[in-house]
Amino acid sequence: MTYSLAIDIGGTFTDIVLRHTDGRLVVDKTLTTHDDLLNGFFRGVDAVLRKAGVTPRDVDGVVVHATTVVTNAVIERKGLPTALLVTEGFKDVLVIRNEHRYEMYDPQIEFPEPLVPRELTFGVSERTLADGTILRAVEPGDVARLAEVLRERGVRAVAICFLNAFVNPENERRVANELARLLPDVFVCTSSDVAPQIREYARASTTVVNAYAMPISQPYLRGLSERLAREEFANKPLIMLSSGGVVGAETAGRNPVRMIESGPAAGALAACHYAEVLGLDRLMSFDMGGTTAKACLIENREPLVTGLFEVDRRYRFKEGSGIPVTVPSIDMIEIGAGGGSIAHVDSLGLLKVGPESAGSNPGPACYGRGGAEPTVTDADLVLGLLDADNFLGGDMRLDAPAATAAMARLSDELGLGAIPTARGIFRVVTEAMASAARTHATDRGVDYRGLPLFAFGGAGPVHACEVAHLLQSTKVIIPPQSSVLSAFGTLVTPVRLDLVRSDLAKLSEIDWERATLLIDELAREALAALAEAGCGARDVTFVFGADLRYAGQQHEVTLNLDADPRTHRDATRIAEAFEEAYRQLYGVNPSHVPIELVTWRLTARGPVTPFHSAAEPARSDGAPKTWRIVHAWADDMRVPVYAREELGQGQVLHGPAIIEERETTTVLPPGWTATVDRLGCIIATAGGKSIEATDPGQNRIERQRMNACVS
Repeated sequence: MTYSLAIDIGGTFTDIVLRHTDGRLVVDKTLTTHDDLLNGFFRGVDAVLRKAGVTPRDVDGVVVHATTVVTNAVIERKGLPTALLVTEGFKDVLVIRNEHRYEMYDPQIEFPEPLVPRELTFGVSERTLADGTILRAVEPGDVARLAEVLRERGVRAVAICFLNAFVNPENERRVANELARLLPDVFVCTSSDVAPQIREYARASTTVVNAYAMPISQPYLRGLSERLAREEFANKPLIMLSSGGVVGAETAGRNPVRMIESGPAAGALAACHYAEVLGLDRLMSFDMGGTTAKACLIENREPLVTGLFEVDRRYRFKEGSGIPVTVPSIDMIEIGAGGGSIAHVDSLGLLKVGPESAGSNPGPACYGRGGAEPTVTDADLVLGLLDADNFLGGDMRLDAPAATAAMARLSDELGLGAIPTARGIFRVVTEAMASAARTHATDRGVDYRGLPLFAFGGAGPVHACEVAHLLQSTKVIIPPQSSVLSAFGTLVTPVRLDLVRSDLAKLSEIDWERATLLIDELAREALAALAEAGCGARDVTFVFGADLRYAGQQHEVTLNLDADPRTHRDATRIAEAFEEAYRQLYGVNPSHVPIELVTWRLTARGPVTPFHSAAEPARSDGAPKTWRIVHAWADDMRVPVYAREELGQGQVLHGPAIIEERETTTVLPPGWTATVDRLGCIIATAGGKSIEATDPGQNRIERQRMNACVS
């Protein structure tokens, strides 16, 4: 009787999944407790254990956790005083940034404030040359004097980022070791450990984010481990990383910057799991929760991975407007459109949705927790897409009059009624999500048209078919337990760690002995981290990669190598793979230009835990449990409402229809047909009558109203 547990803390809800070895799942959702994340964590765990009738002692499998603790710390500036040590003469590295302007002609361009102010940035008299030679070593007396200043200013964390330390980390490590001796209560990290890569600003920024989060994340993870032990859970927790792997809590605590996108990464991995199970090579995952929505491209049943992403953007869709983080991460586009996204009228009198969110506190107006602003969830409720008495199975009743009142206040500004305003919000948020997904795919050279949309999250199934229509996709897949799928994703991913190390050289002139030593060092670090997570060396598989570019270019292309470069030292083969990848992205190859290898990459993976679903659809077709008046496509449409657990395998539903389960609602628009497959997935396909064909006259009038509302 083996149970495993997964907990995903999101911006609005905390999701919990308890899995038995036979595939049975018990799930729950609870509001996230932002003042103390562990309160919501254990409240949800207690609830799911009660449902299953088990105790903590019965959970003898893994306990996997995805959390927003690092993201919250950075965005909300909750960190303790943090200092940055740089090579003398580079004190303004965080302010100057990389001189990239994300809006070329905006004279009032804004960037987020650095996590470390200038008065806590200190220059150190040291210098490492580009080839790794130590020109000037660190003087112990300088470190002692600096330690005294840090103590006087109440510094609790220190980031160290010296010039060229990714080539030779000796000076960084000397300072770090001396500070650890002189200031034992201060958290210290070095760029050569956190982000040993070229580009000074990105490396400094990543190291600062890591240092800033350490005083929060390490006590949080240690407190989690201690409480799990007190309550007699058998194993220490594993922590989900942005790159799509899980590691032990101690490793994650030393490198909290790797946890920033842990929850969304888990959702993308769950999509990969279902791509494998359903035999689909390509799809687009669509995760819409209470705060944001995320889209991720799945190619060959694997997510795209990037080596650089941003946090705390001033403008959500503007690359370059945030704090760069140069660690491996699953490549996703964040869309400022969750269920809690607030609708408002801008200075031009146009309806806008987000990026501000009501979150879980106070939440949408319909939560009845003090929120007064109209949100996407309020609009869905006013349109009849949600049942106020059946939200979370009735455990959390929604306040429909409060939602209507919030909508009425907004509609007065627009000069429209509450229902046309709600319909406008529904359309605006759908267009925003589709537009962001299009941009994400196009920027990566991927043709998104026709890709199946894999929808999950609390609000994802509500909006998925409408988003798919705008993306020219005719298929939407809504898996079982879709509302808590990110938590489920942490249970179907292996123990894994992604590491990188820059070593710039022309591909034709690589020193293979040096490369072998560097990759061996990465492999040893990865094996040690995976051993902490309970994975033996014999069970570890290595995947190798590299970042390459044509000489003189600013950006690289990341390749997965099909052989171990320590034994297959074939520069010609690597060059051919790079040129093919470059051609797919840009359509041309400047073949006369030499190729440079910039960074080596190594991914260490443990064994995949097999998962067999115990979910079985009902044996007979389910009838509508009720009918509801819905206003999403036209006024007063009478729509059948089904209970998902009563739908039989192979049952066919024709839109418009609503399918309810405890944690989410699936909306099937007019013109869509849904079937239930052997795994219990709802497969929605576009076809039959178009939306307009439902009631041409009425639809034309309503579409004119919506156009007036949003234009």
